Amino acid sequence: MPLDKRSARSRPVPSRPVPFPRPYMSGSSSTIVRIGQQRFLRWHSKKARTHAHTGPVRNMSSLSTLLLLPYNPPAIPSTHRSSLLLPPASPALRKPPLLPYRCFRRDPRPPRPAPPGAMSAQGALSEALALIQSAPPTWKSAVFSNLLIFVGGSPILLAGLSASGIGAAFLLGTLTWRAFGPSGFLLVAAYFVIGTAATKVKMAQKEAQGVAEKRKGRRGPRSVIGSSAAGCVCAFLSIFGVGGEAFSPLWLLGFIASFCTKLSDTVSSEIGKAYGKTTYLVTTFKIVPRGTEGAVSLEGTIAGILASVLLALASFLLGQIKAPEAIICILASQIANLGESIIGAAFQDKEGFRWLNNDAVNVINISMGSILAVLMQQAFVPNL
Repeated sequence: MPLDKRSARSRPVPSRPVPFPRPYMSGSSSTIVRIGQQRFLRWHSKKARTHAHTGPVRNMSSLSTLLLLPYNPPAIPSTHRSSLLLPPASPALRKPPLLPYRCFRRDPRPPRPAPPGAMSAQGALSEALALIQSAPPTWKSAVFSNLLIFVGGSPILLAGLSASGIGAAFLLGTLTWRAFGPSGFLLVAAYFVIGTAATKVKMAQKEAQGVAEKRKGRRGPRSVIGSSAAGCVCAFLSIFGVGGEAFSPLWLLGFIASFCTKLSDTVSSEIGKAYGKTTYLVTTFKIVPRGTEGAVSLEGTIAGILASVLLALASFLLGQIKAPEAIICILASQIANLGESIIGAAFQDKEGFRWLNNDAVNVINISMGSILAVLMQQAFVPNL
């Protein structure tokens, strides 16, 4: 007789069974099987209650009967009983062993490769540094180094040289770097900076007196060549190895002495024009106006000696010459400057010597200083 819906709703819900022991607890094999059967029946009754309003309950009597049949399993070892309830998992489905925490840390990212543009720039920079530091210097390194220096120091160059003068100075700097390396170039650069600074001293006063250099002291190519002719000759002799290794220090000494001579001449002349109180003609000791060819002053003479000492000291500190050779450069420069003053007073601007202008006198002056330094070195300290 079918039950009505009310009686079905009022049917008491069976109480929840007492929790059964876990499979891994100790006990006999029949107890473990019985626990499994109870778990299945409980799951089946729960599912039947859930689907009471969705359809008839499936007939599970045959399966329940099968599960309730007596079962005599083989003997189970006393250890690891729970591992025998299920078939062993395949190696592909097994969980990997637990690893320490540090194994799960994220590896640091590898450095990103530099973009092609950065790599090419870095390679070009390294090649440029290697080219500048090449020893012995080459023509390629000399041209490249001078190009960089002239581009960076263009404001200073424009203050002391005209456009054509800069071109002549570039050739001089390239030749100097090729012959004597960076130290020789620094010597010429020091000569240029000190000489330009002395030329700019009281420029307005010199212009008012008519004794200032042309173009506000900016030197042209003739002045650059006239001031460096002897040094260029020594540089060529050193590059082509004239006389071999024994004469190489002599060419360097002549190069340094030529620039000491020219710097002393420039500074003494410019400081004498600006600060000289009394100017004497070197041949007759007659008082003459400032700026007269062959005239000297006490202030200018002292300034010229200090300038030659400064440049010779710089050469000594750069390791180009030794102390006795530095003294020789100073003495040779002063003797040459005295000879240049005598030539200027006796022959310059005189009839028959119109060709003897300032540039020609400069060539004679620095050539005398260079030759005197070499001769004095051979005469007094030949074993250096």
